Amino acid sequence: MRNAKIDPRTLRITDMRFVDIDGAPKRCTLLKLMTNQGLVGYGEVRDASSKTYALMLKSRLLGENPCDVDRLFHKIKQFGGPSRQGGGVSGIEIALWDLAGKAYGVPLYQLLGGKYRDSVRVYCDTDVDGKHTGHDMGIALKKRMEMGFTFLKMDLGIGLLLDEPGTINAPLGLIEDMKTYAPHILNVQGGSVTADMVKQQKSYSIVTTAHPFTGIHLTEKGLDYLENYVKEVRSVIGYEVPLAIDHFGHVALEDCIRFARRMEKYNLAWMEDMAPWMYTDQYVRLRNSTTIPVCTGEDIYLKEEFEKLIKAGGVSVIHPDILTCGGALELKKIADIADENGVAVAIHMAESPIACMAAVHVAAAMHNVLAVEFHSVDVPWWKDMVKGLPNPLIKDGFIQVPEGPGLGIESLNEELLAKHINPDIPGVWEPTDEWNREFSNDRIWS
Repeated sequence: MRNAKIDPRTLRITDMRFVDIDGAPKRCTLLKLMTNQGLVGYGEVRDASSKTYALMLKSRLLGENPCDVDRLFHKIKQFGGPSRQGGGVSGIEIALWDLAGKAYGVPLYQLLGGKYRDSVRVYCDTDVDGKHTGHDMGIALKKRMEMGFTFLKMDLGIGLLLDEPGTINAPLGLIEDMKTYAPHILNVQGGSVTADMVKQQKSYSIVTTAHPFTGIHLTEKGLDYLENYVKEVRSVIGYEVPLAIDHFGHVALEDCIRFARRMEKYNLAWMEDMAPWMYTDQYVRLRNSTTIPVCTGEDIYLKEEFEKLIKAGGVSVIHPDILTCGGALELKKIADIADENGVAVAIHMAESPIACMAAVHVAAAMHNVLAVEFHSVDVPWWKDMVKGLPNPLIKDGFIQVPEGPGLGIESLNEELLAKHINPDIPGVWEPTDEWNREFSNDRIWS
């Protein structure tokens, strides 16, 4: 029911503020849009991104009616881009929908056309840190199954081979440099790029060299090792549960094809991000070379690039992140294109409950969703960052679609957030007035 005290016609954005959280499971920036009627909308800038991508848009939103979501999206979408560059536009778009839903008293899924389902399946990403075997990973995955999860994912790639002699063929010295300058990505399950790595030329070069240009190849011994790893995993968890793989590494496409053919017997749900997403032809070659479903998309911004990949026949599953692709409505449009072409959707999500609930609402409103990713099982305080959601949030591997207005989040747990502030980015909802008058000529044509 709509709040009688709120008049959507005269609702206006008055401020934008942020708080940076660490360890949820990664760094995330929570966003708050404030209005002249006391209504607050929550959004989120994607993990490992910068709130600057959102701050630069503040002056273009002040004084606007947040219920005009699509118009405002068209106003700001030119300032987004692939991967983390899409974080500002996407996070703001979610906050606008949250405000619109609250203003009209309806949940987000209703604004996207209504729902196909009352609950959404989640697939559980699973990490095992340090030196480990496929049996160890199998035990970790089995524990997820015992918790009720019905769809699983794990990392599988060259990170497992770095200390195994004779498994990788690469330019001499490169593997040593990788272990020295990029350990947070290669030696830590689920690790990501850090600010220090970007500042250091060696590490920057390692993490930004695309797959075709690294010169890295797998030997037969390396393929044997990875195959045995998956065999051990399956021996523990069985073959009935879907198991997807991610983070293979920056390896030439031909080696990805050799790897895929080895893995076909292990019944994988999909292989994720085996090549940079913009190499459409490589995805077509890969998909035509294996029976394992091919998946990518977490770094793609806007529907146009998804459409190229889908219509070329390069993917079986698309994997958009709501905090990169352009937000909720853009995700729904992407899903519709995929649906028309027989492609399933698995939504990438390694963020806070704000982005999670946004993804759940869109998943509820799309026809062809497989599942939404969940990467925070081992973060005990994750769900408690927000108030108003069901408890437990995940039951038998599903999240119940919230029925409250907007995202369904009543408020944030400010006391808890204060305990998990990123020490490198201190401050809680600090004023951002210096961005109120940011200006450029936004026109992209003459």
